[in-house]
Amino acid sequence: MDKSQIKTQKFIIKYFTEIMIKGDKAKRQMIAQVYNNLVNLLSRISSDIKLKRFFDKVEVVCPIEYVDLVRTKLLDTPGIEQILEAMQFDNMATLDDIKVKVNEMMADEIKGKTFVVRAKRTGAQAFKSMDIERTVGGYMLAHNETKGVLLKNAEVTINLELEHTQLNIITKKYIGLRGFPIGTQGSILSLMSGGFDSTVASYLSMKRGIKTHFIFFNLGGLAHEIGVKQVAYYLWNKFGSSHRVSFISVPFDDVVGEIFKSVSQPYMGIMLKRLMLSASEKIADSMGIDAIMTGESVAQVSSQTLRNLALIDQCTNKLVLRPLAMMSKPDIIDIAYKIGTRRFAESMPEYCGVISKNPVTHGSYERIENEAKAFNYEILEEAVKKSVFVNVDEIDKDVNEIGQMEIIEDLNGTDYTVIDIRQTPDCIKTEVETIKIPFYNLKNEFKKLPQDKTYLFYCDKGIMSQLHAQFLRDEQGCTNIKVYRPSKAQL
Repeated sequence: MDKSQIKTQKFIIKYFTEIMIKGDKAKRQMIAQVYNNLVNLLSRISSDIKLKRFFDKVEVVCPIEYVDLVRTKLLDTPGIEQILEAMQFDNMATLDDIKVKVNEMMADEIKGKTFVVRAKRTGAQAFKSMDIERTVGGYMLAHNETKGVLLKNAEVTINLELEHTQLNIITKKYIGLRGFPIGTQGSILSLMSGGFDSTVASYLSMKRGIKTHFIFFNLGGLAHEIGVKQVAYYLWNKFGSSHRVSFISVPFDDVVGEIFKSVSQPYMGIMLKRLMLSASEKIADSMGIDAIMTGESVAQVSSQTLRNLALIDQCTNKLVLRPLAMMSKPDIIDIAYKIGTRRFAESMPEYCGVISKNPVTHGSYERIENEAKAFNYEILEEAVKKSVFVNVDEIDKDVNEIGQMEIIEDLNGTDYTVIDIRQTPDCIKTEVETIKIPFYNLKNEFKKLPQDKTYLFYCDKGIMSQLHAQFLRDEQGCTNIKVYRPSKAQL
């Protein structure tokens, strides 16, 4: 059989090892959650994808045209230890059946190379796993031009799994995201600024199986809010989309104004963090959430010394988790790079928060209580009342509604220049001039272009283009930018 004639691809999903050592009740719950999450995620790709659950694995069979999409989604799903890609063949009852089929499918892989056969079996066959290895290896050695069998350090390893009479030829192996399936560890409210720390912290909580909601304290205006929303959407879509979560935006400019009026300079940074936790606690209470999470790392800035973190935590009765507490900045950036949020963080518009002059690094418990008493908490209450909730899966629609940039759908008869700001190497093809500038280079590269022309920013969802168009307009005074969002008929 020619491999190109195979119409389906099989994936064998192995559960995260910590799941398998749990008690029976917890194990059953987590296995069921992994399965349900996969059903939810993969059904969005195609209704033709079939799943089957076992006590130690999940099998996924999908049409060959969806293999790349399914593989990517499996690699980004918490709760999975290992992903095996396999070719499945039924009615393989004898060693002769097995050796002929394996040679038929794998002969090209071993030409001119050393190889070894490794087999596992389940069932009441009249032969053992070692018999499969010897029979298949000997048959392939006799029928192909190879450099021979090498039991250690072979160039090609042929992995076989026989379950009763079903043969799986394992073609590829991947390490999964690991962690626990989302939906088994409760919910958390993550303070999200869009930078390196908060995005990595949110990723780690999703990986640990926690349903992660996002709360954003808006100090930087509309452009910053859109930027944080799009990175929250990215994280949810990549790692947490098996469950619906919320993005809460809290207007904090009046709170900052009150801090400047009533708080001493050295304590402004600590007070800002306390007020963010206080607001988060109120919103978490309304959502039935028991824990709050921040991206703080010990000693990274003045407000993150042990004493100051203790002063900050005094303002809330909620559990406050800091998964990055013992990480260095290079380690955090390295994770951001691996999960794809580094580019977002690097291009996030800067905002003016509360910057203390001569900030205290070892605050006083008595002093912070006095500072807190001077603050007008009615302003905080009002900010919480004005909080806006949106489902993260609807962020693209929400950003488009609040965005102020003009949107162009039809390029016919225009002299616009389209700038494709996606970070992928491909560039959209249009009937007008089109150039490629990834979003993370826009800040420096856009000003080098002729400014007597009108430019249309393009990206897949319209979120990034809206963000960066508004940022360049608001921060650099560029008025010659619009957003290109082609209609479905044009795609």
